[in-house]
Amino acid sequence: MVNSSPAVAAHAEGEEIEVLESTDVLPVAPEDQWKSLFDKYDPENSGFISTERFRDLLAAHGSELDPHKLEVLLALADGNADGKICYQDFVNLVSSEDELEMSNKRSNSFRRAILQGSRQLRNSALREEVGLGLSRRLVRHVAYETLPREVDRKWYFDSYTYCPPPWLMLAITIAEVVVFMYYGFQLNRWVLQVSSPYFLKGPLPYHPQLRAQAWRYLSYIFMHAGIEHLGLNMAMQLLVGVPLEMVHGALRIGLVYVCGVLAGSLAVSVTDMTAPVVGSSGGVYALVSAHLANVVMNWSGMKCQFKLFRMAMALVCMSVEFGRAVWLRFYPPAFPPCPNPSFVAHLGGVAVGLTLGVVVLQNYEQRLQEQSLFWIFFSVYTLFILCGIFWNIFAYSLLDVKLPPPP
Repeated sequence: MVNSSPAVAAHAEGEEIEVLESTDVLPVAPEDQWKSLFDKYDPENSGFISTERFRDLLAAHGSELDPHKLEVLLALADGNADGKICYQDFVNLVSSEDELEMSNKRSNSFRRAILQGSRQLRNSALREEVGLGLSRRLVRHVAYETLPREVDRKWYFDSYTYCPPPWLMLAITIAEVVVFMYYGFQLNRWVLQVSSPYFLKGPLPYHPQLRAQAWRYLSYIFMHAGIEHLGLNMAMQLLVGVPLEMVHGALRIGLVYVCGVLAGSLAVSVTDMTAPVVGSSGGVYALVSAHLANVVMNWSGMKCQFKLFRMAMALVCMSVEFGRAVWLRFYPPAFPPCPNPSFVAHLGGVAVGLTLGVVVLQNYEQRLQEQSLFWIFFSVYTLFILCGIFWNIFAYSLLDVKLPPPP
């Protein structure tokens, strides 16, 4: 038997270590491979590793990550006050189910939020935070209402500052109330303003005889048939629209809302060609249906309390409002031959919410322009808008539709 010299043994041991280290290199790693790598730095299987080991892990394998994700992870290590990193936060950031890249906006703002001394990302669940003021509890509540992943909820909680506030939904709601009160005093009617002969004479509601006035395809949202119509739309707009705007921003929520509004009026002009349109139901139903679909698709991740009961209540509110609109449409009109306002705008809003809206809400702080599904739905929506425009230009005369007289 030949004994190896210490130098030979050390060389062999070094080669063995080099081989072992080379096996740690992972390609675009799925979650189980990242778990295996994390476990090598967590021999006690505690679910945590020290920040020093965490930095070693990033130094050895950071090149395999998207640069934005790497920046967030480094910020997580630099700003952690407990001296240890939770596996769940780590794997959620490096290996999401959809393999979506972080935007520059998210990585930079997340890094700044973590590095602020008063805001350090904690390893405990966000729900376990104590001693929060009313405004911070509201932010936490909104996070659990709208976001399915804990790492997203923590990032949102640590970065949201109420600046800017959710101004879009509030401004639209205030404008609707002001317009309703103005017409209430002008017409001396509050319950069913639509029964007044002057209700459709203003510059806001959509009327088939005035469809060449393009702004009416959007401005009709500020007119409502009565106080019950306004009340139901306001409730859903504030209870769902404001939290969604707090999380996703005015631009994204405004996109879904306006697309729902425009789809609603065009759907009426195509399928219910003689009817006028009033109310913000197209935009409201786009937001609510998108939110409900997002909750169902991420049911296990959504941690909001009483979510089944609250979903049922939302569906009841939508059904009541839709039933009211259907009843009103077929109720004998106060001033024939002009029919009462159409209910089809609700369906146009739902169609937008279940397609374009779901994509927007699912891709929280991700680049929408990089999501193929977003462009597919947006292209279909654009095609629908173009077909609706051509329909309004040519179909009424070709089909010889008998329209009610102008208001």
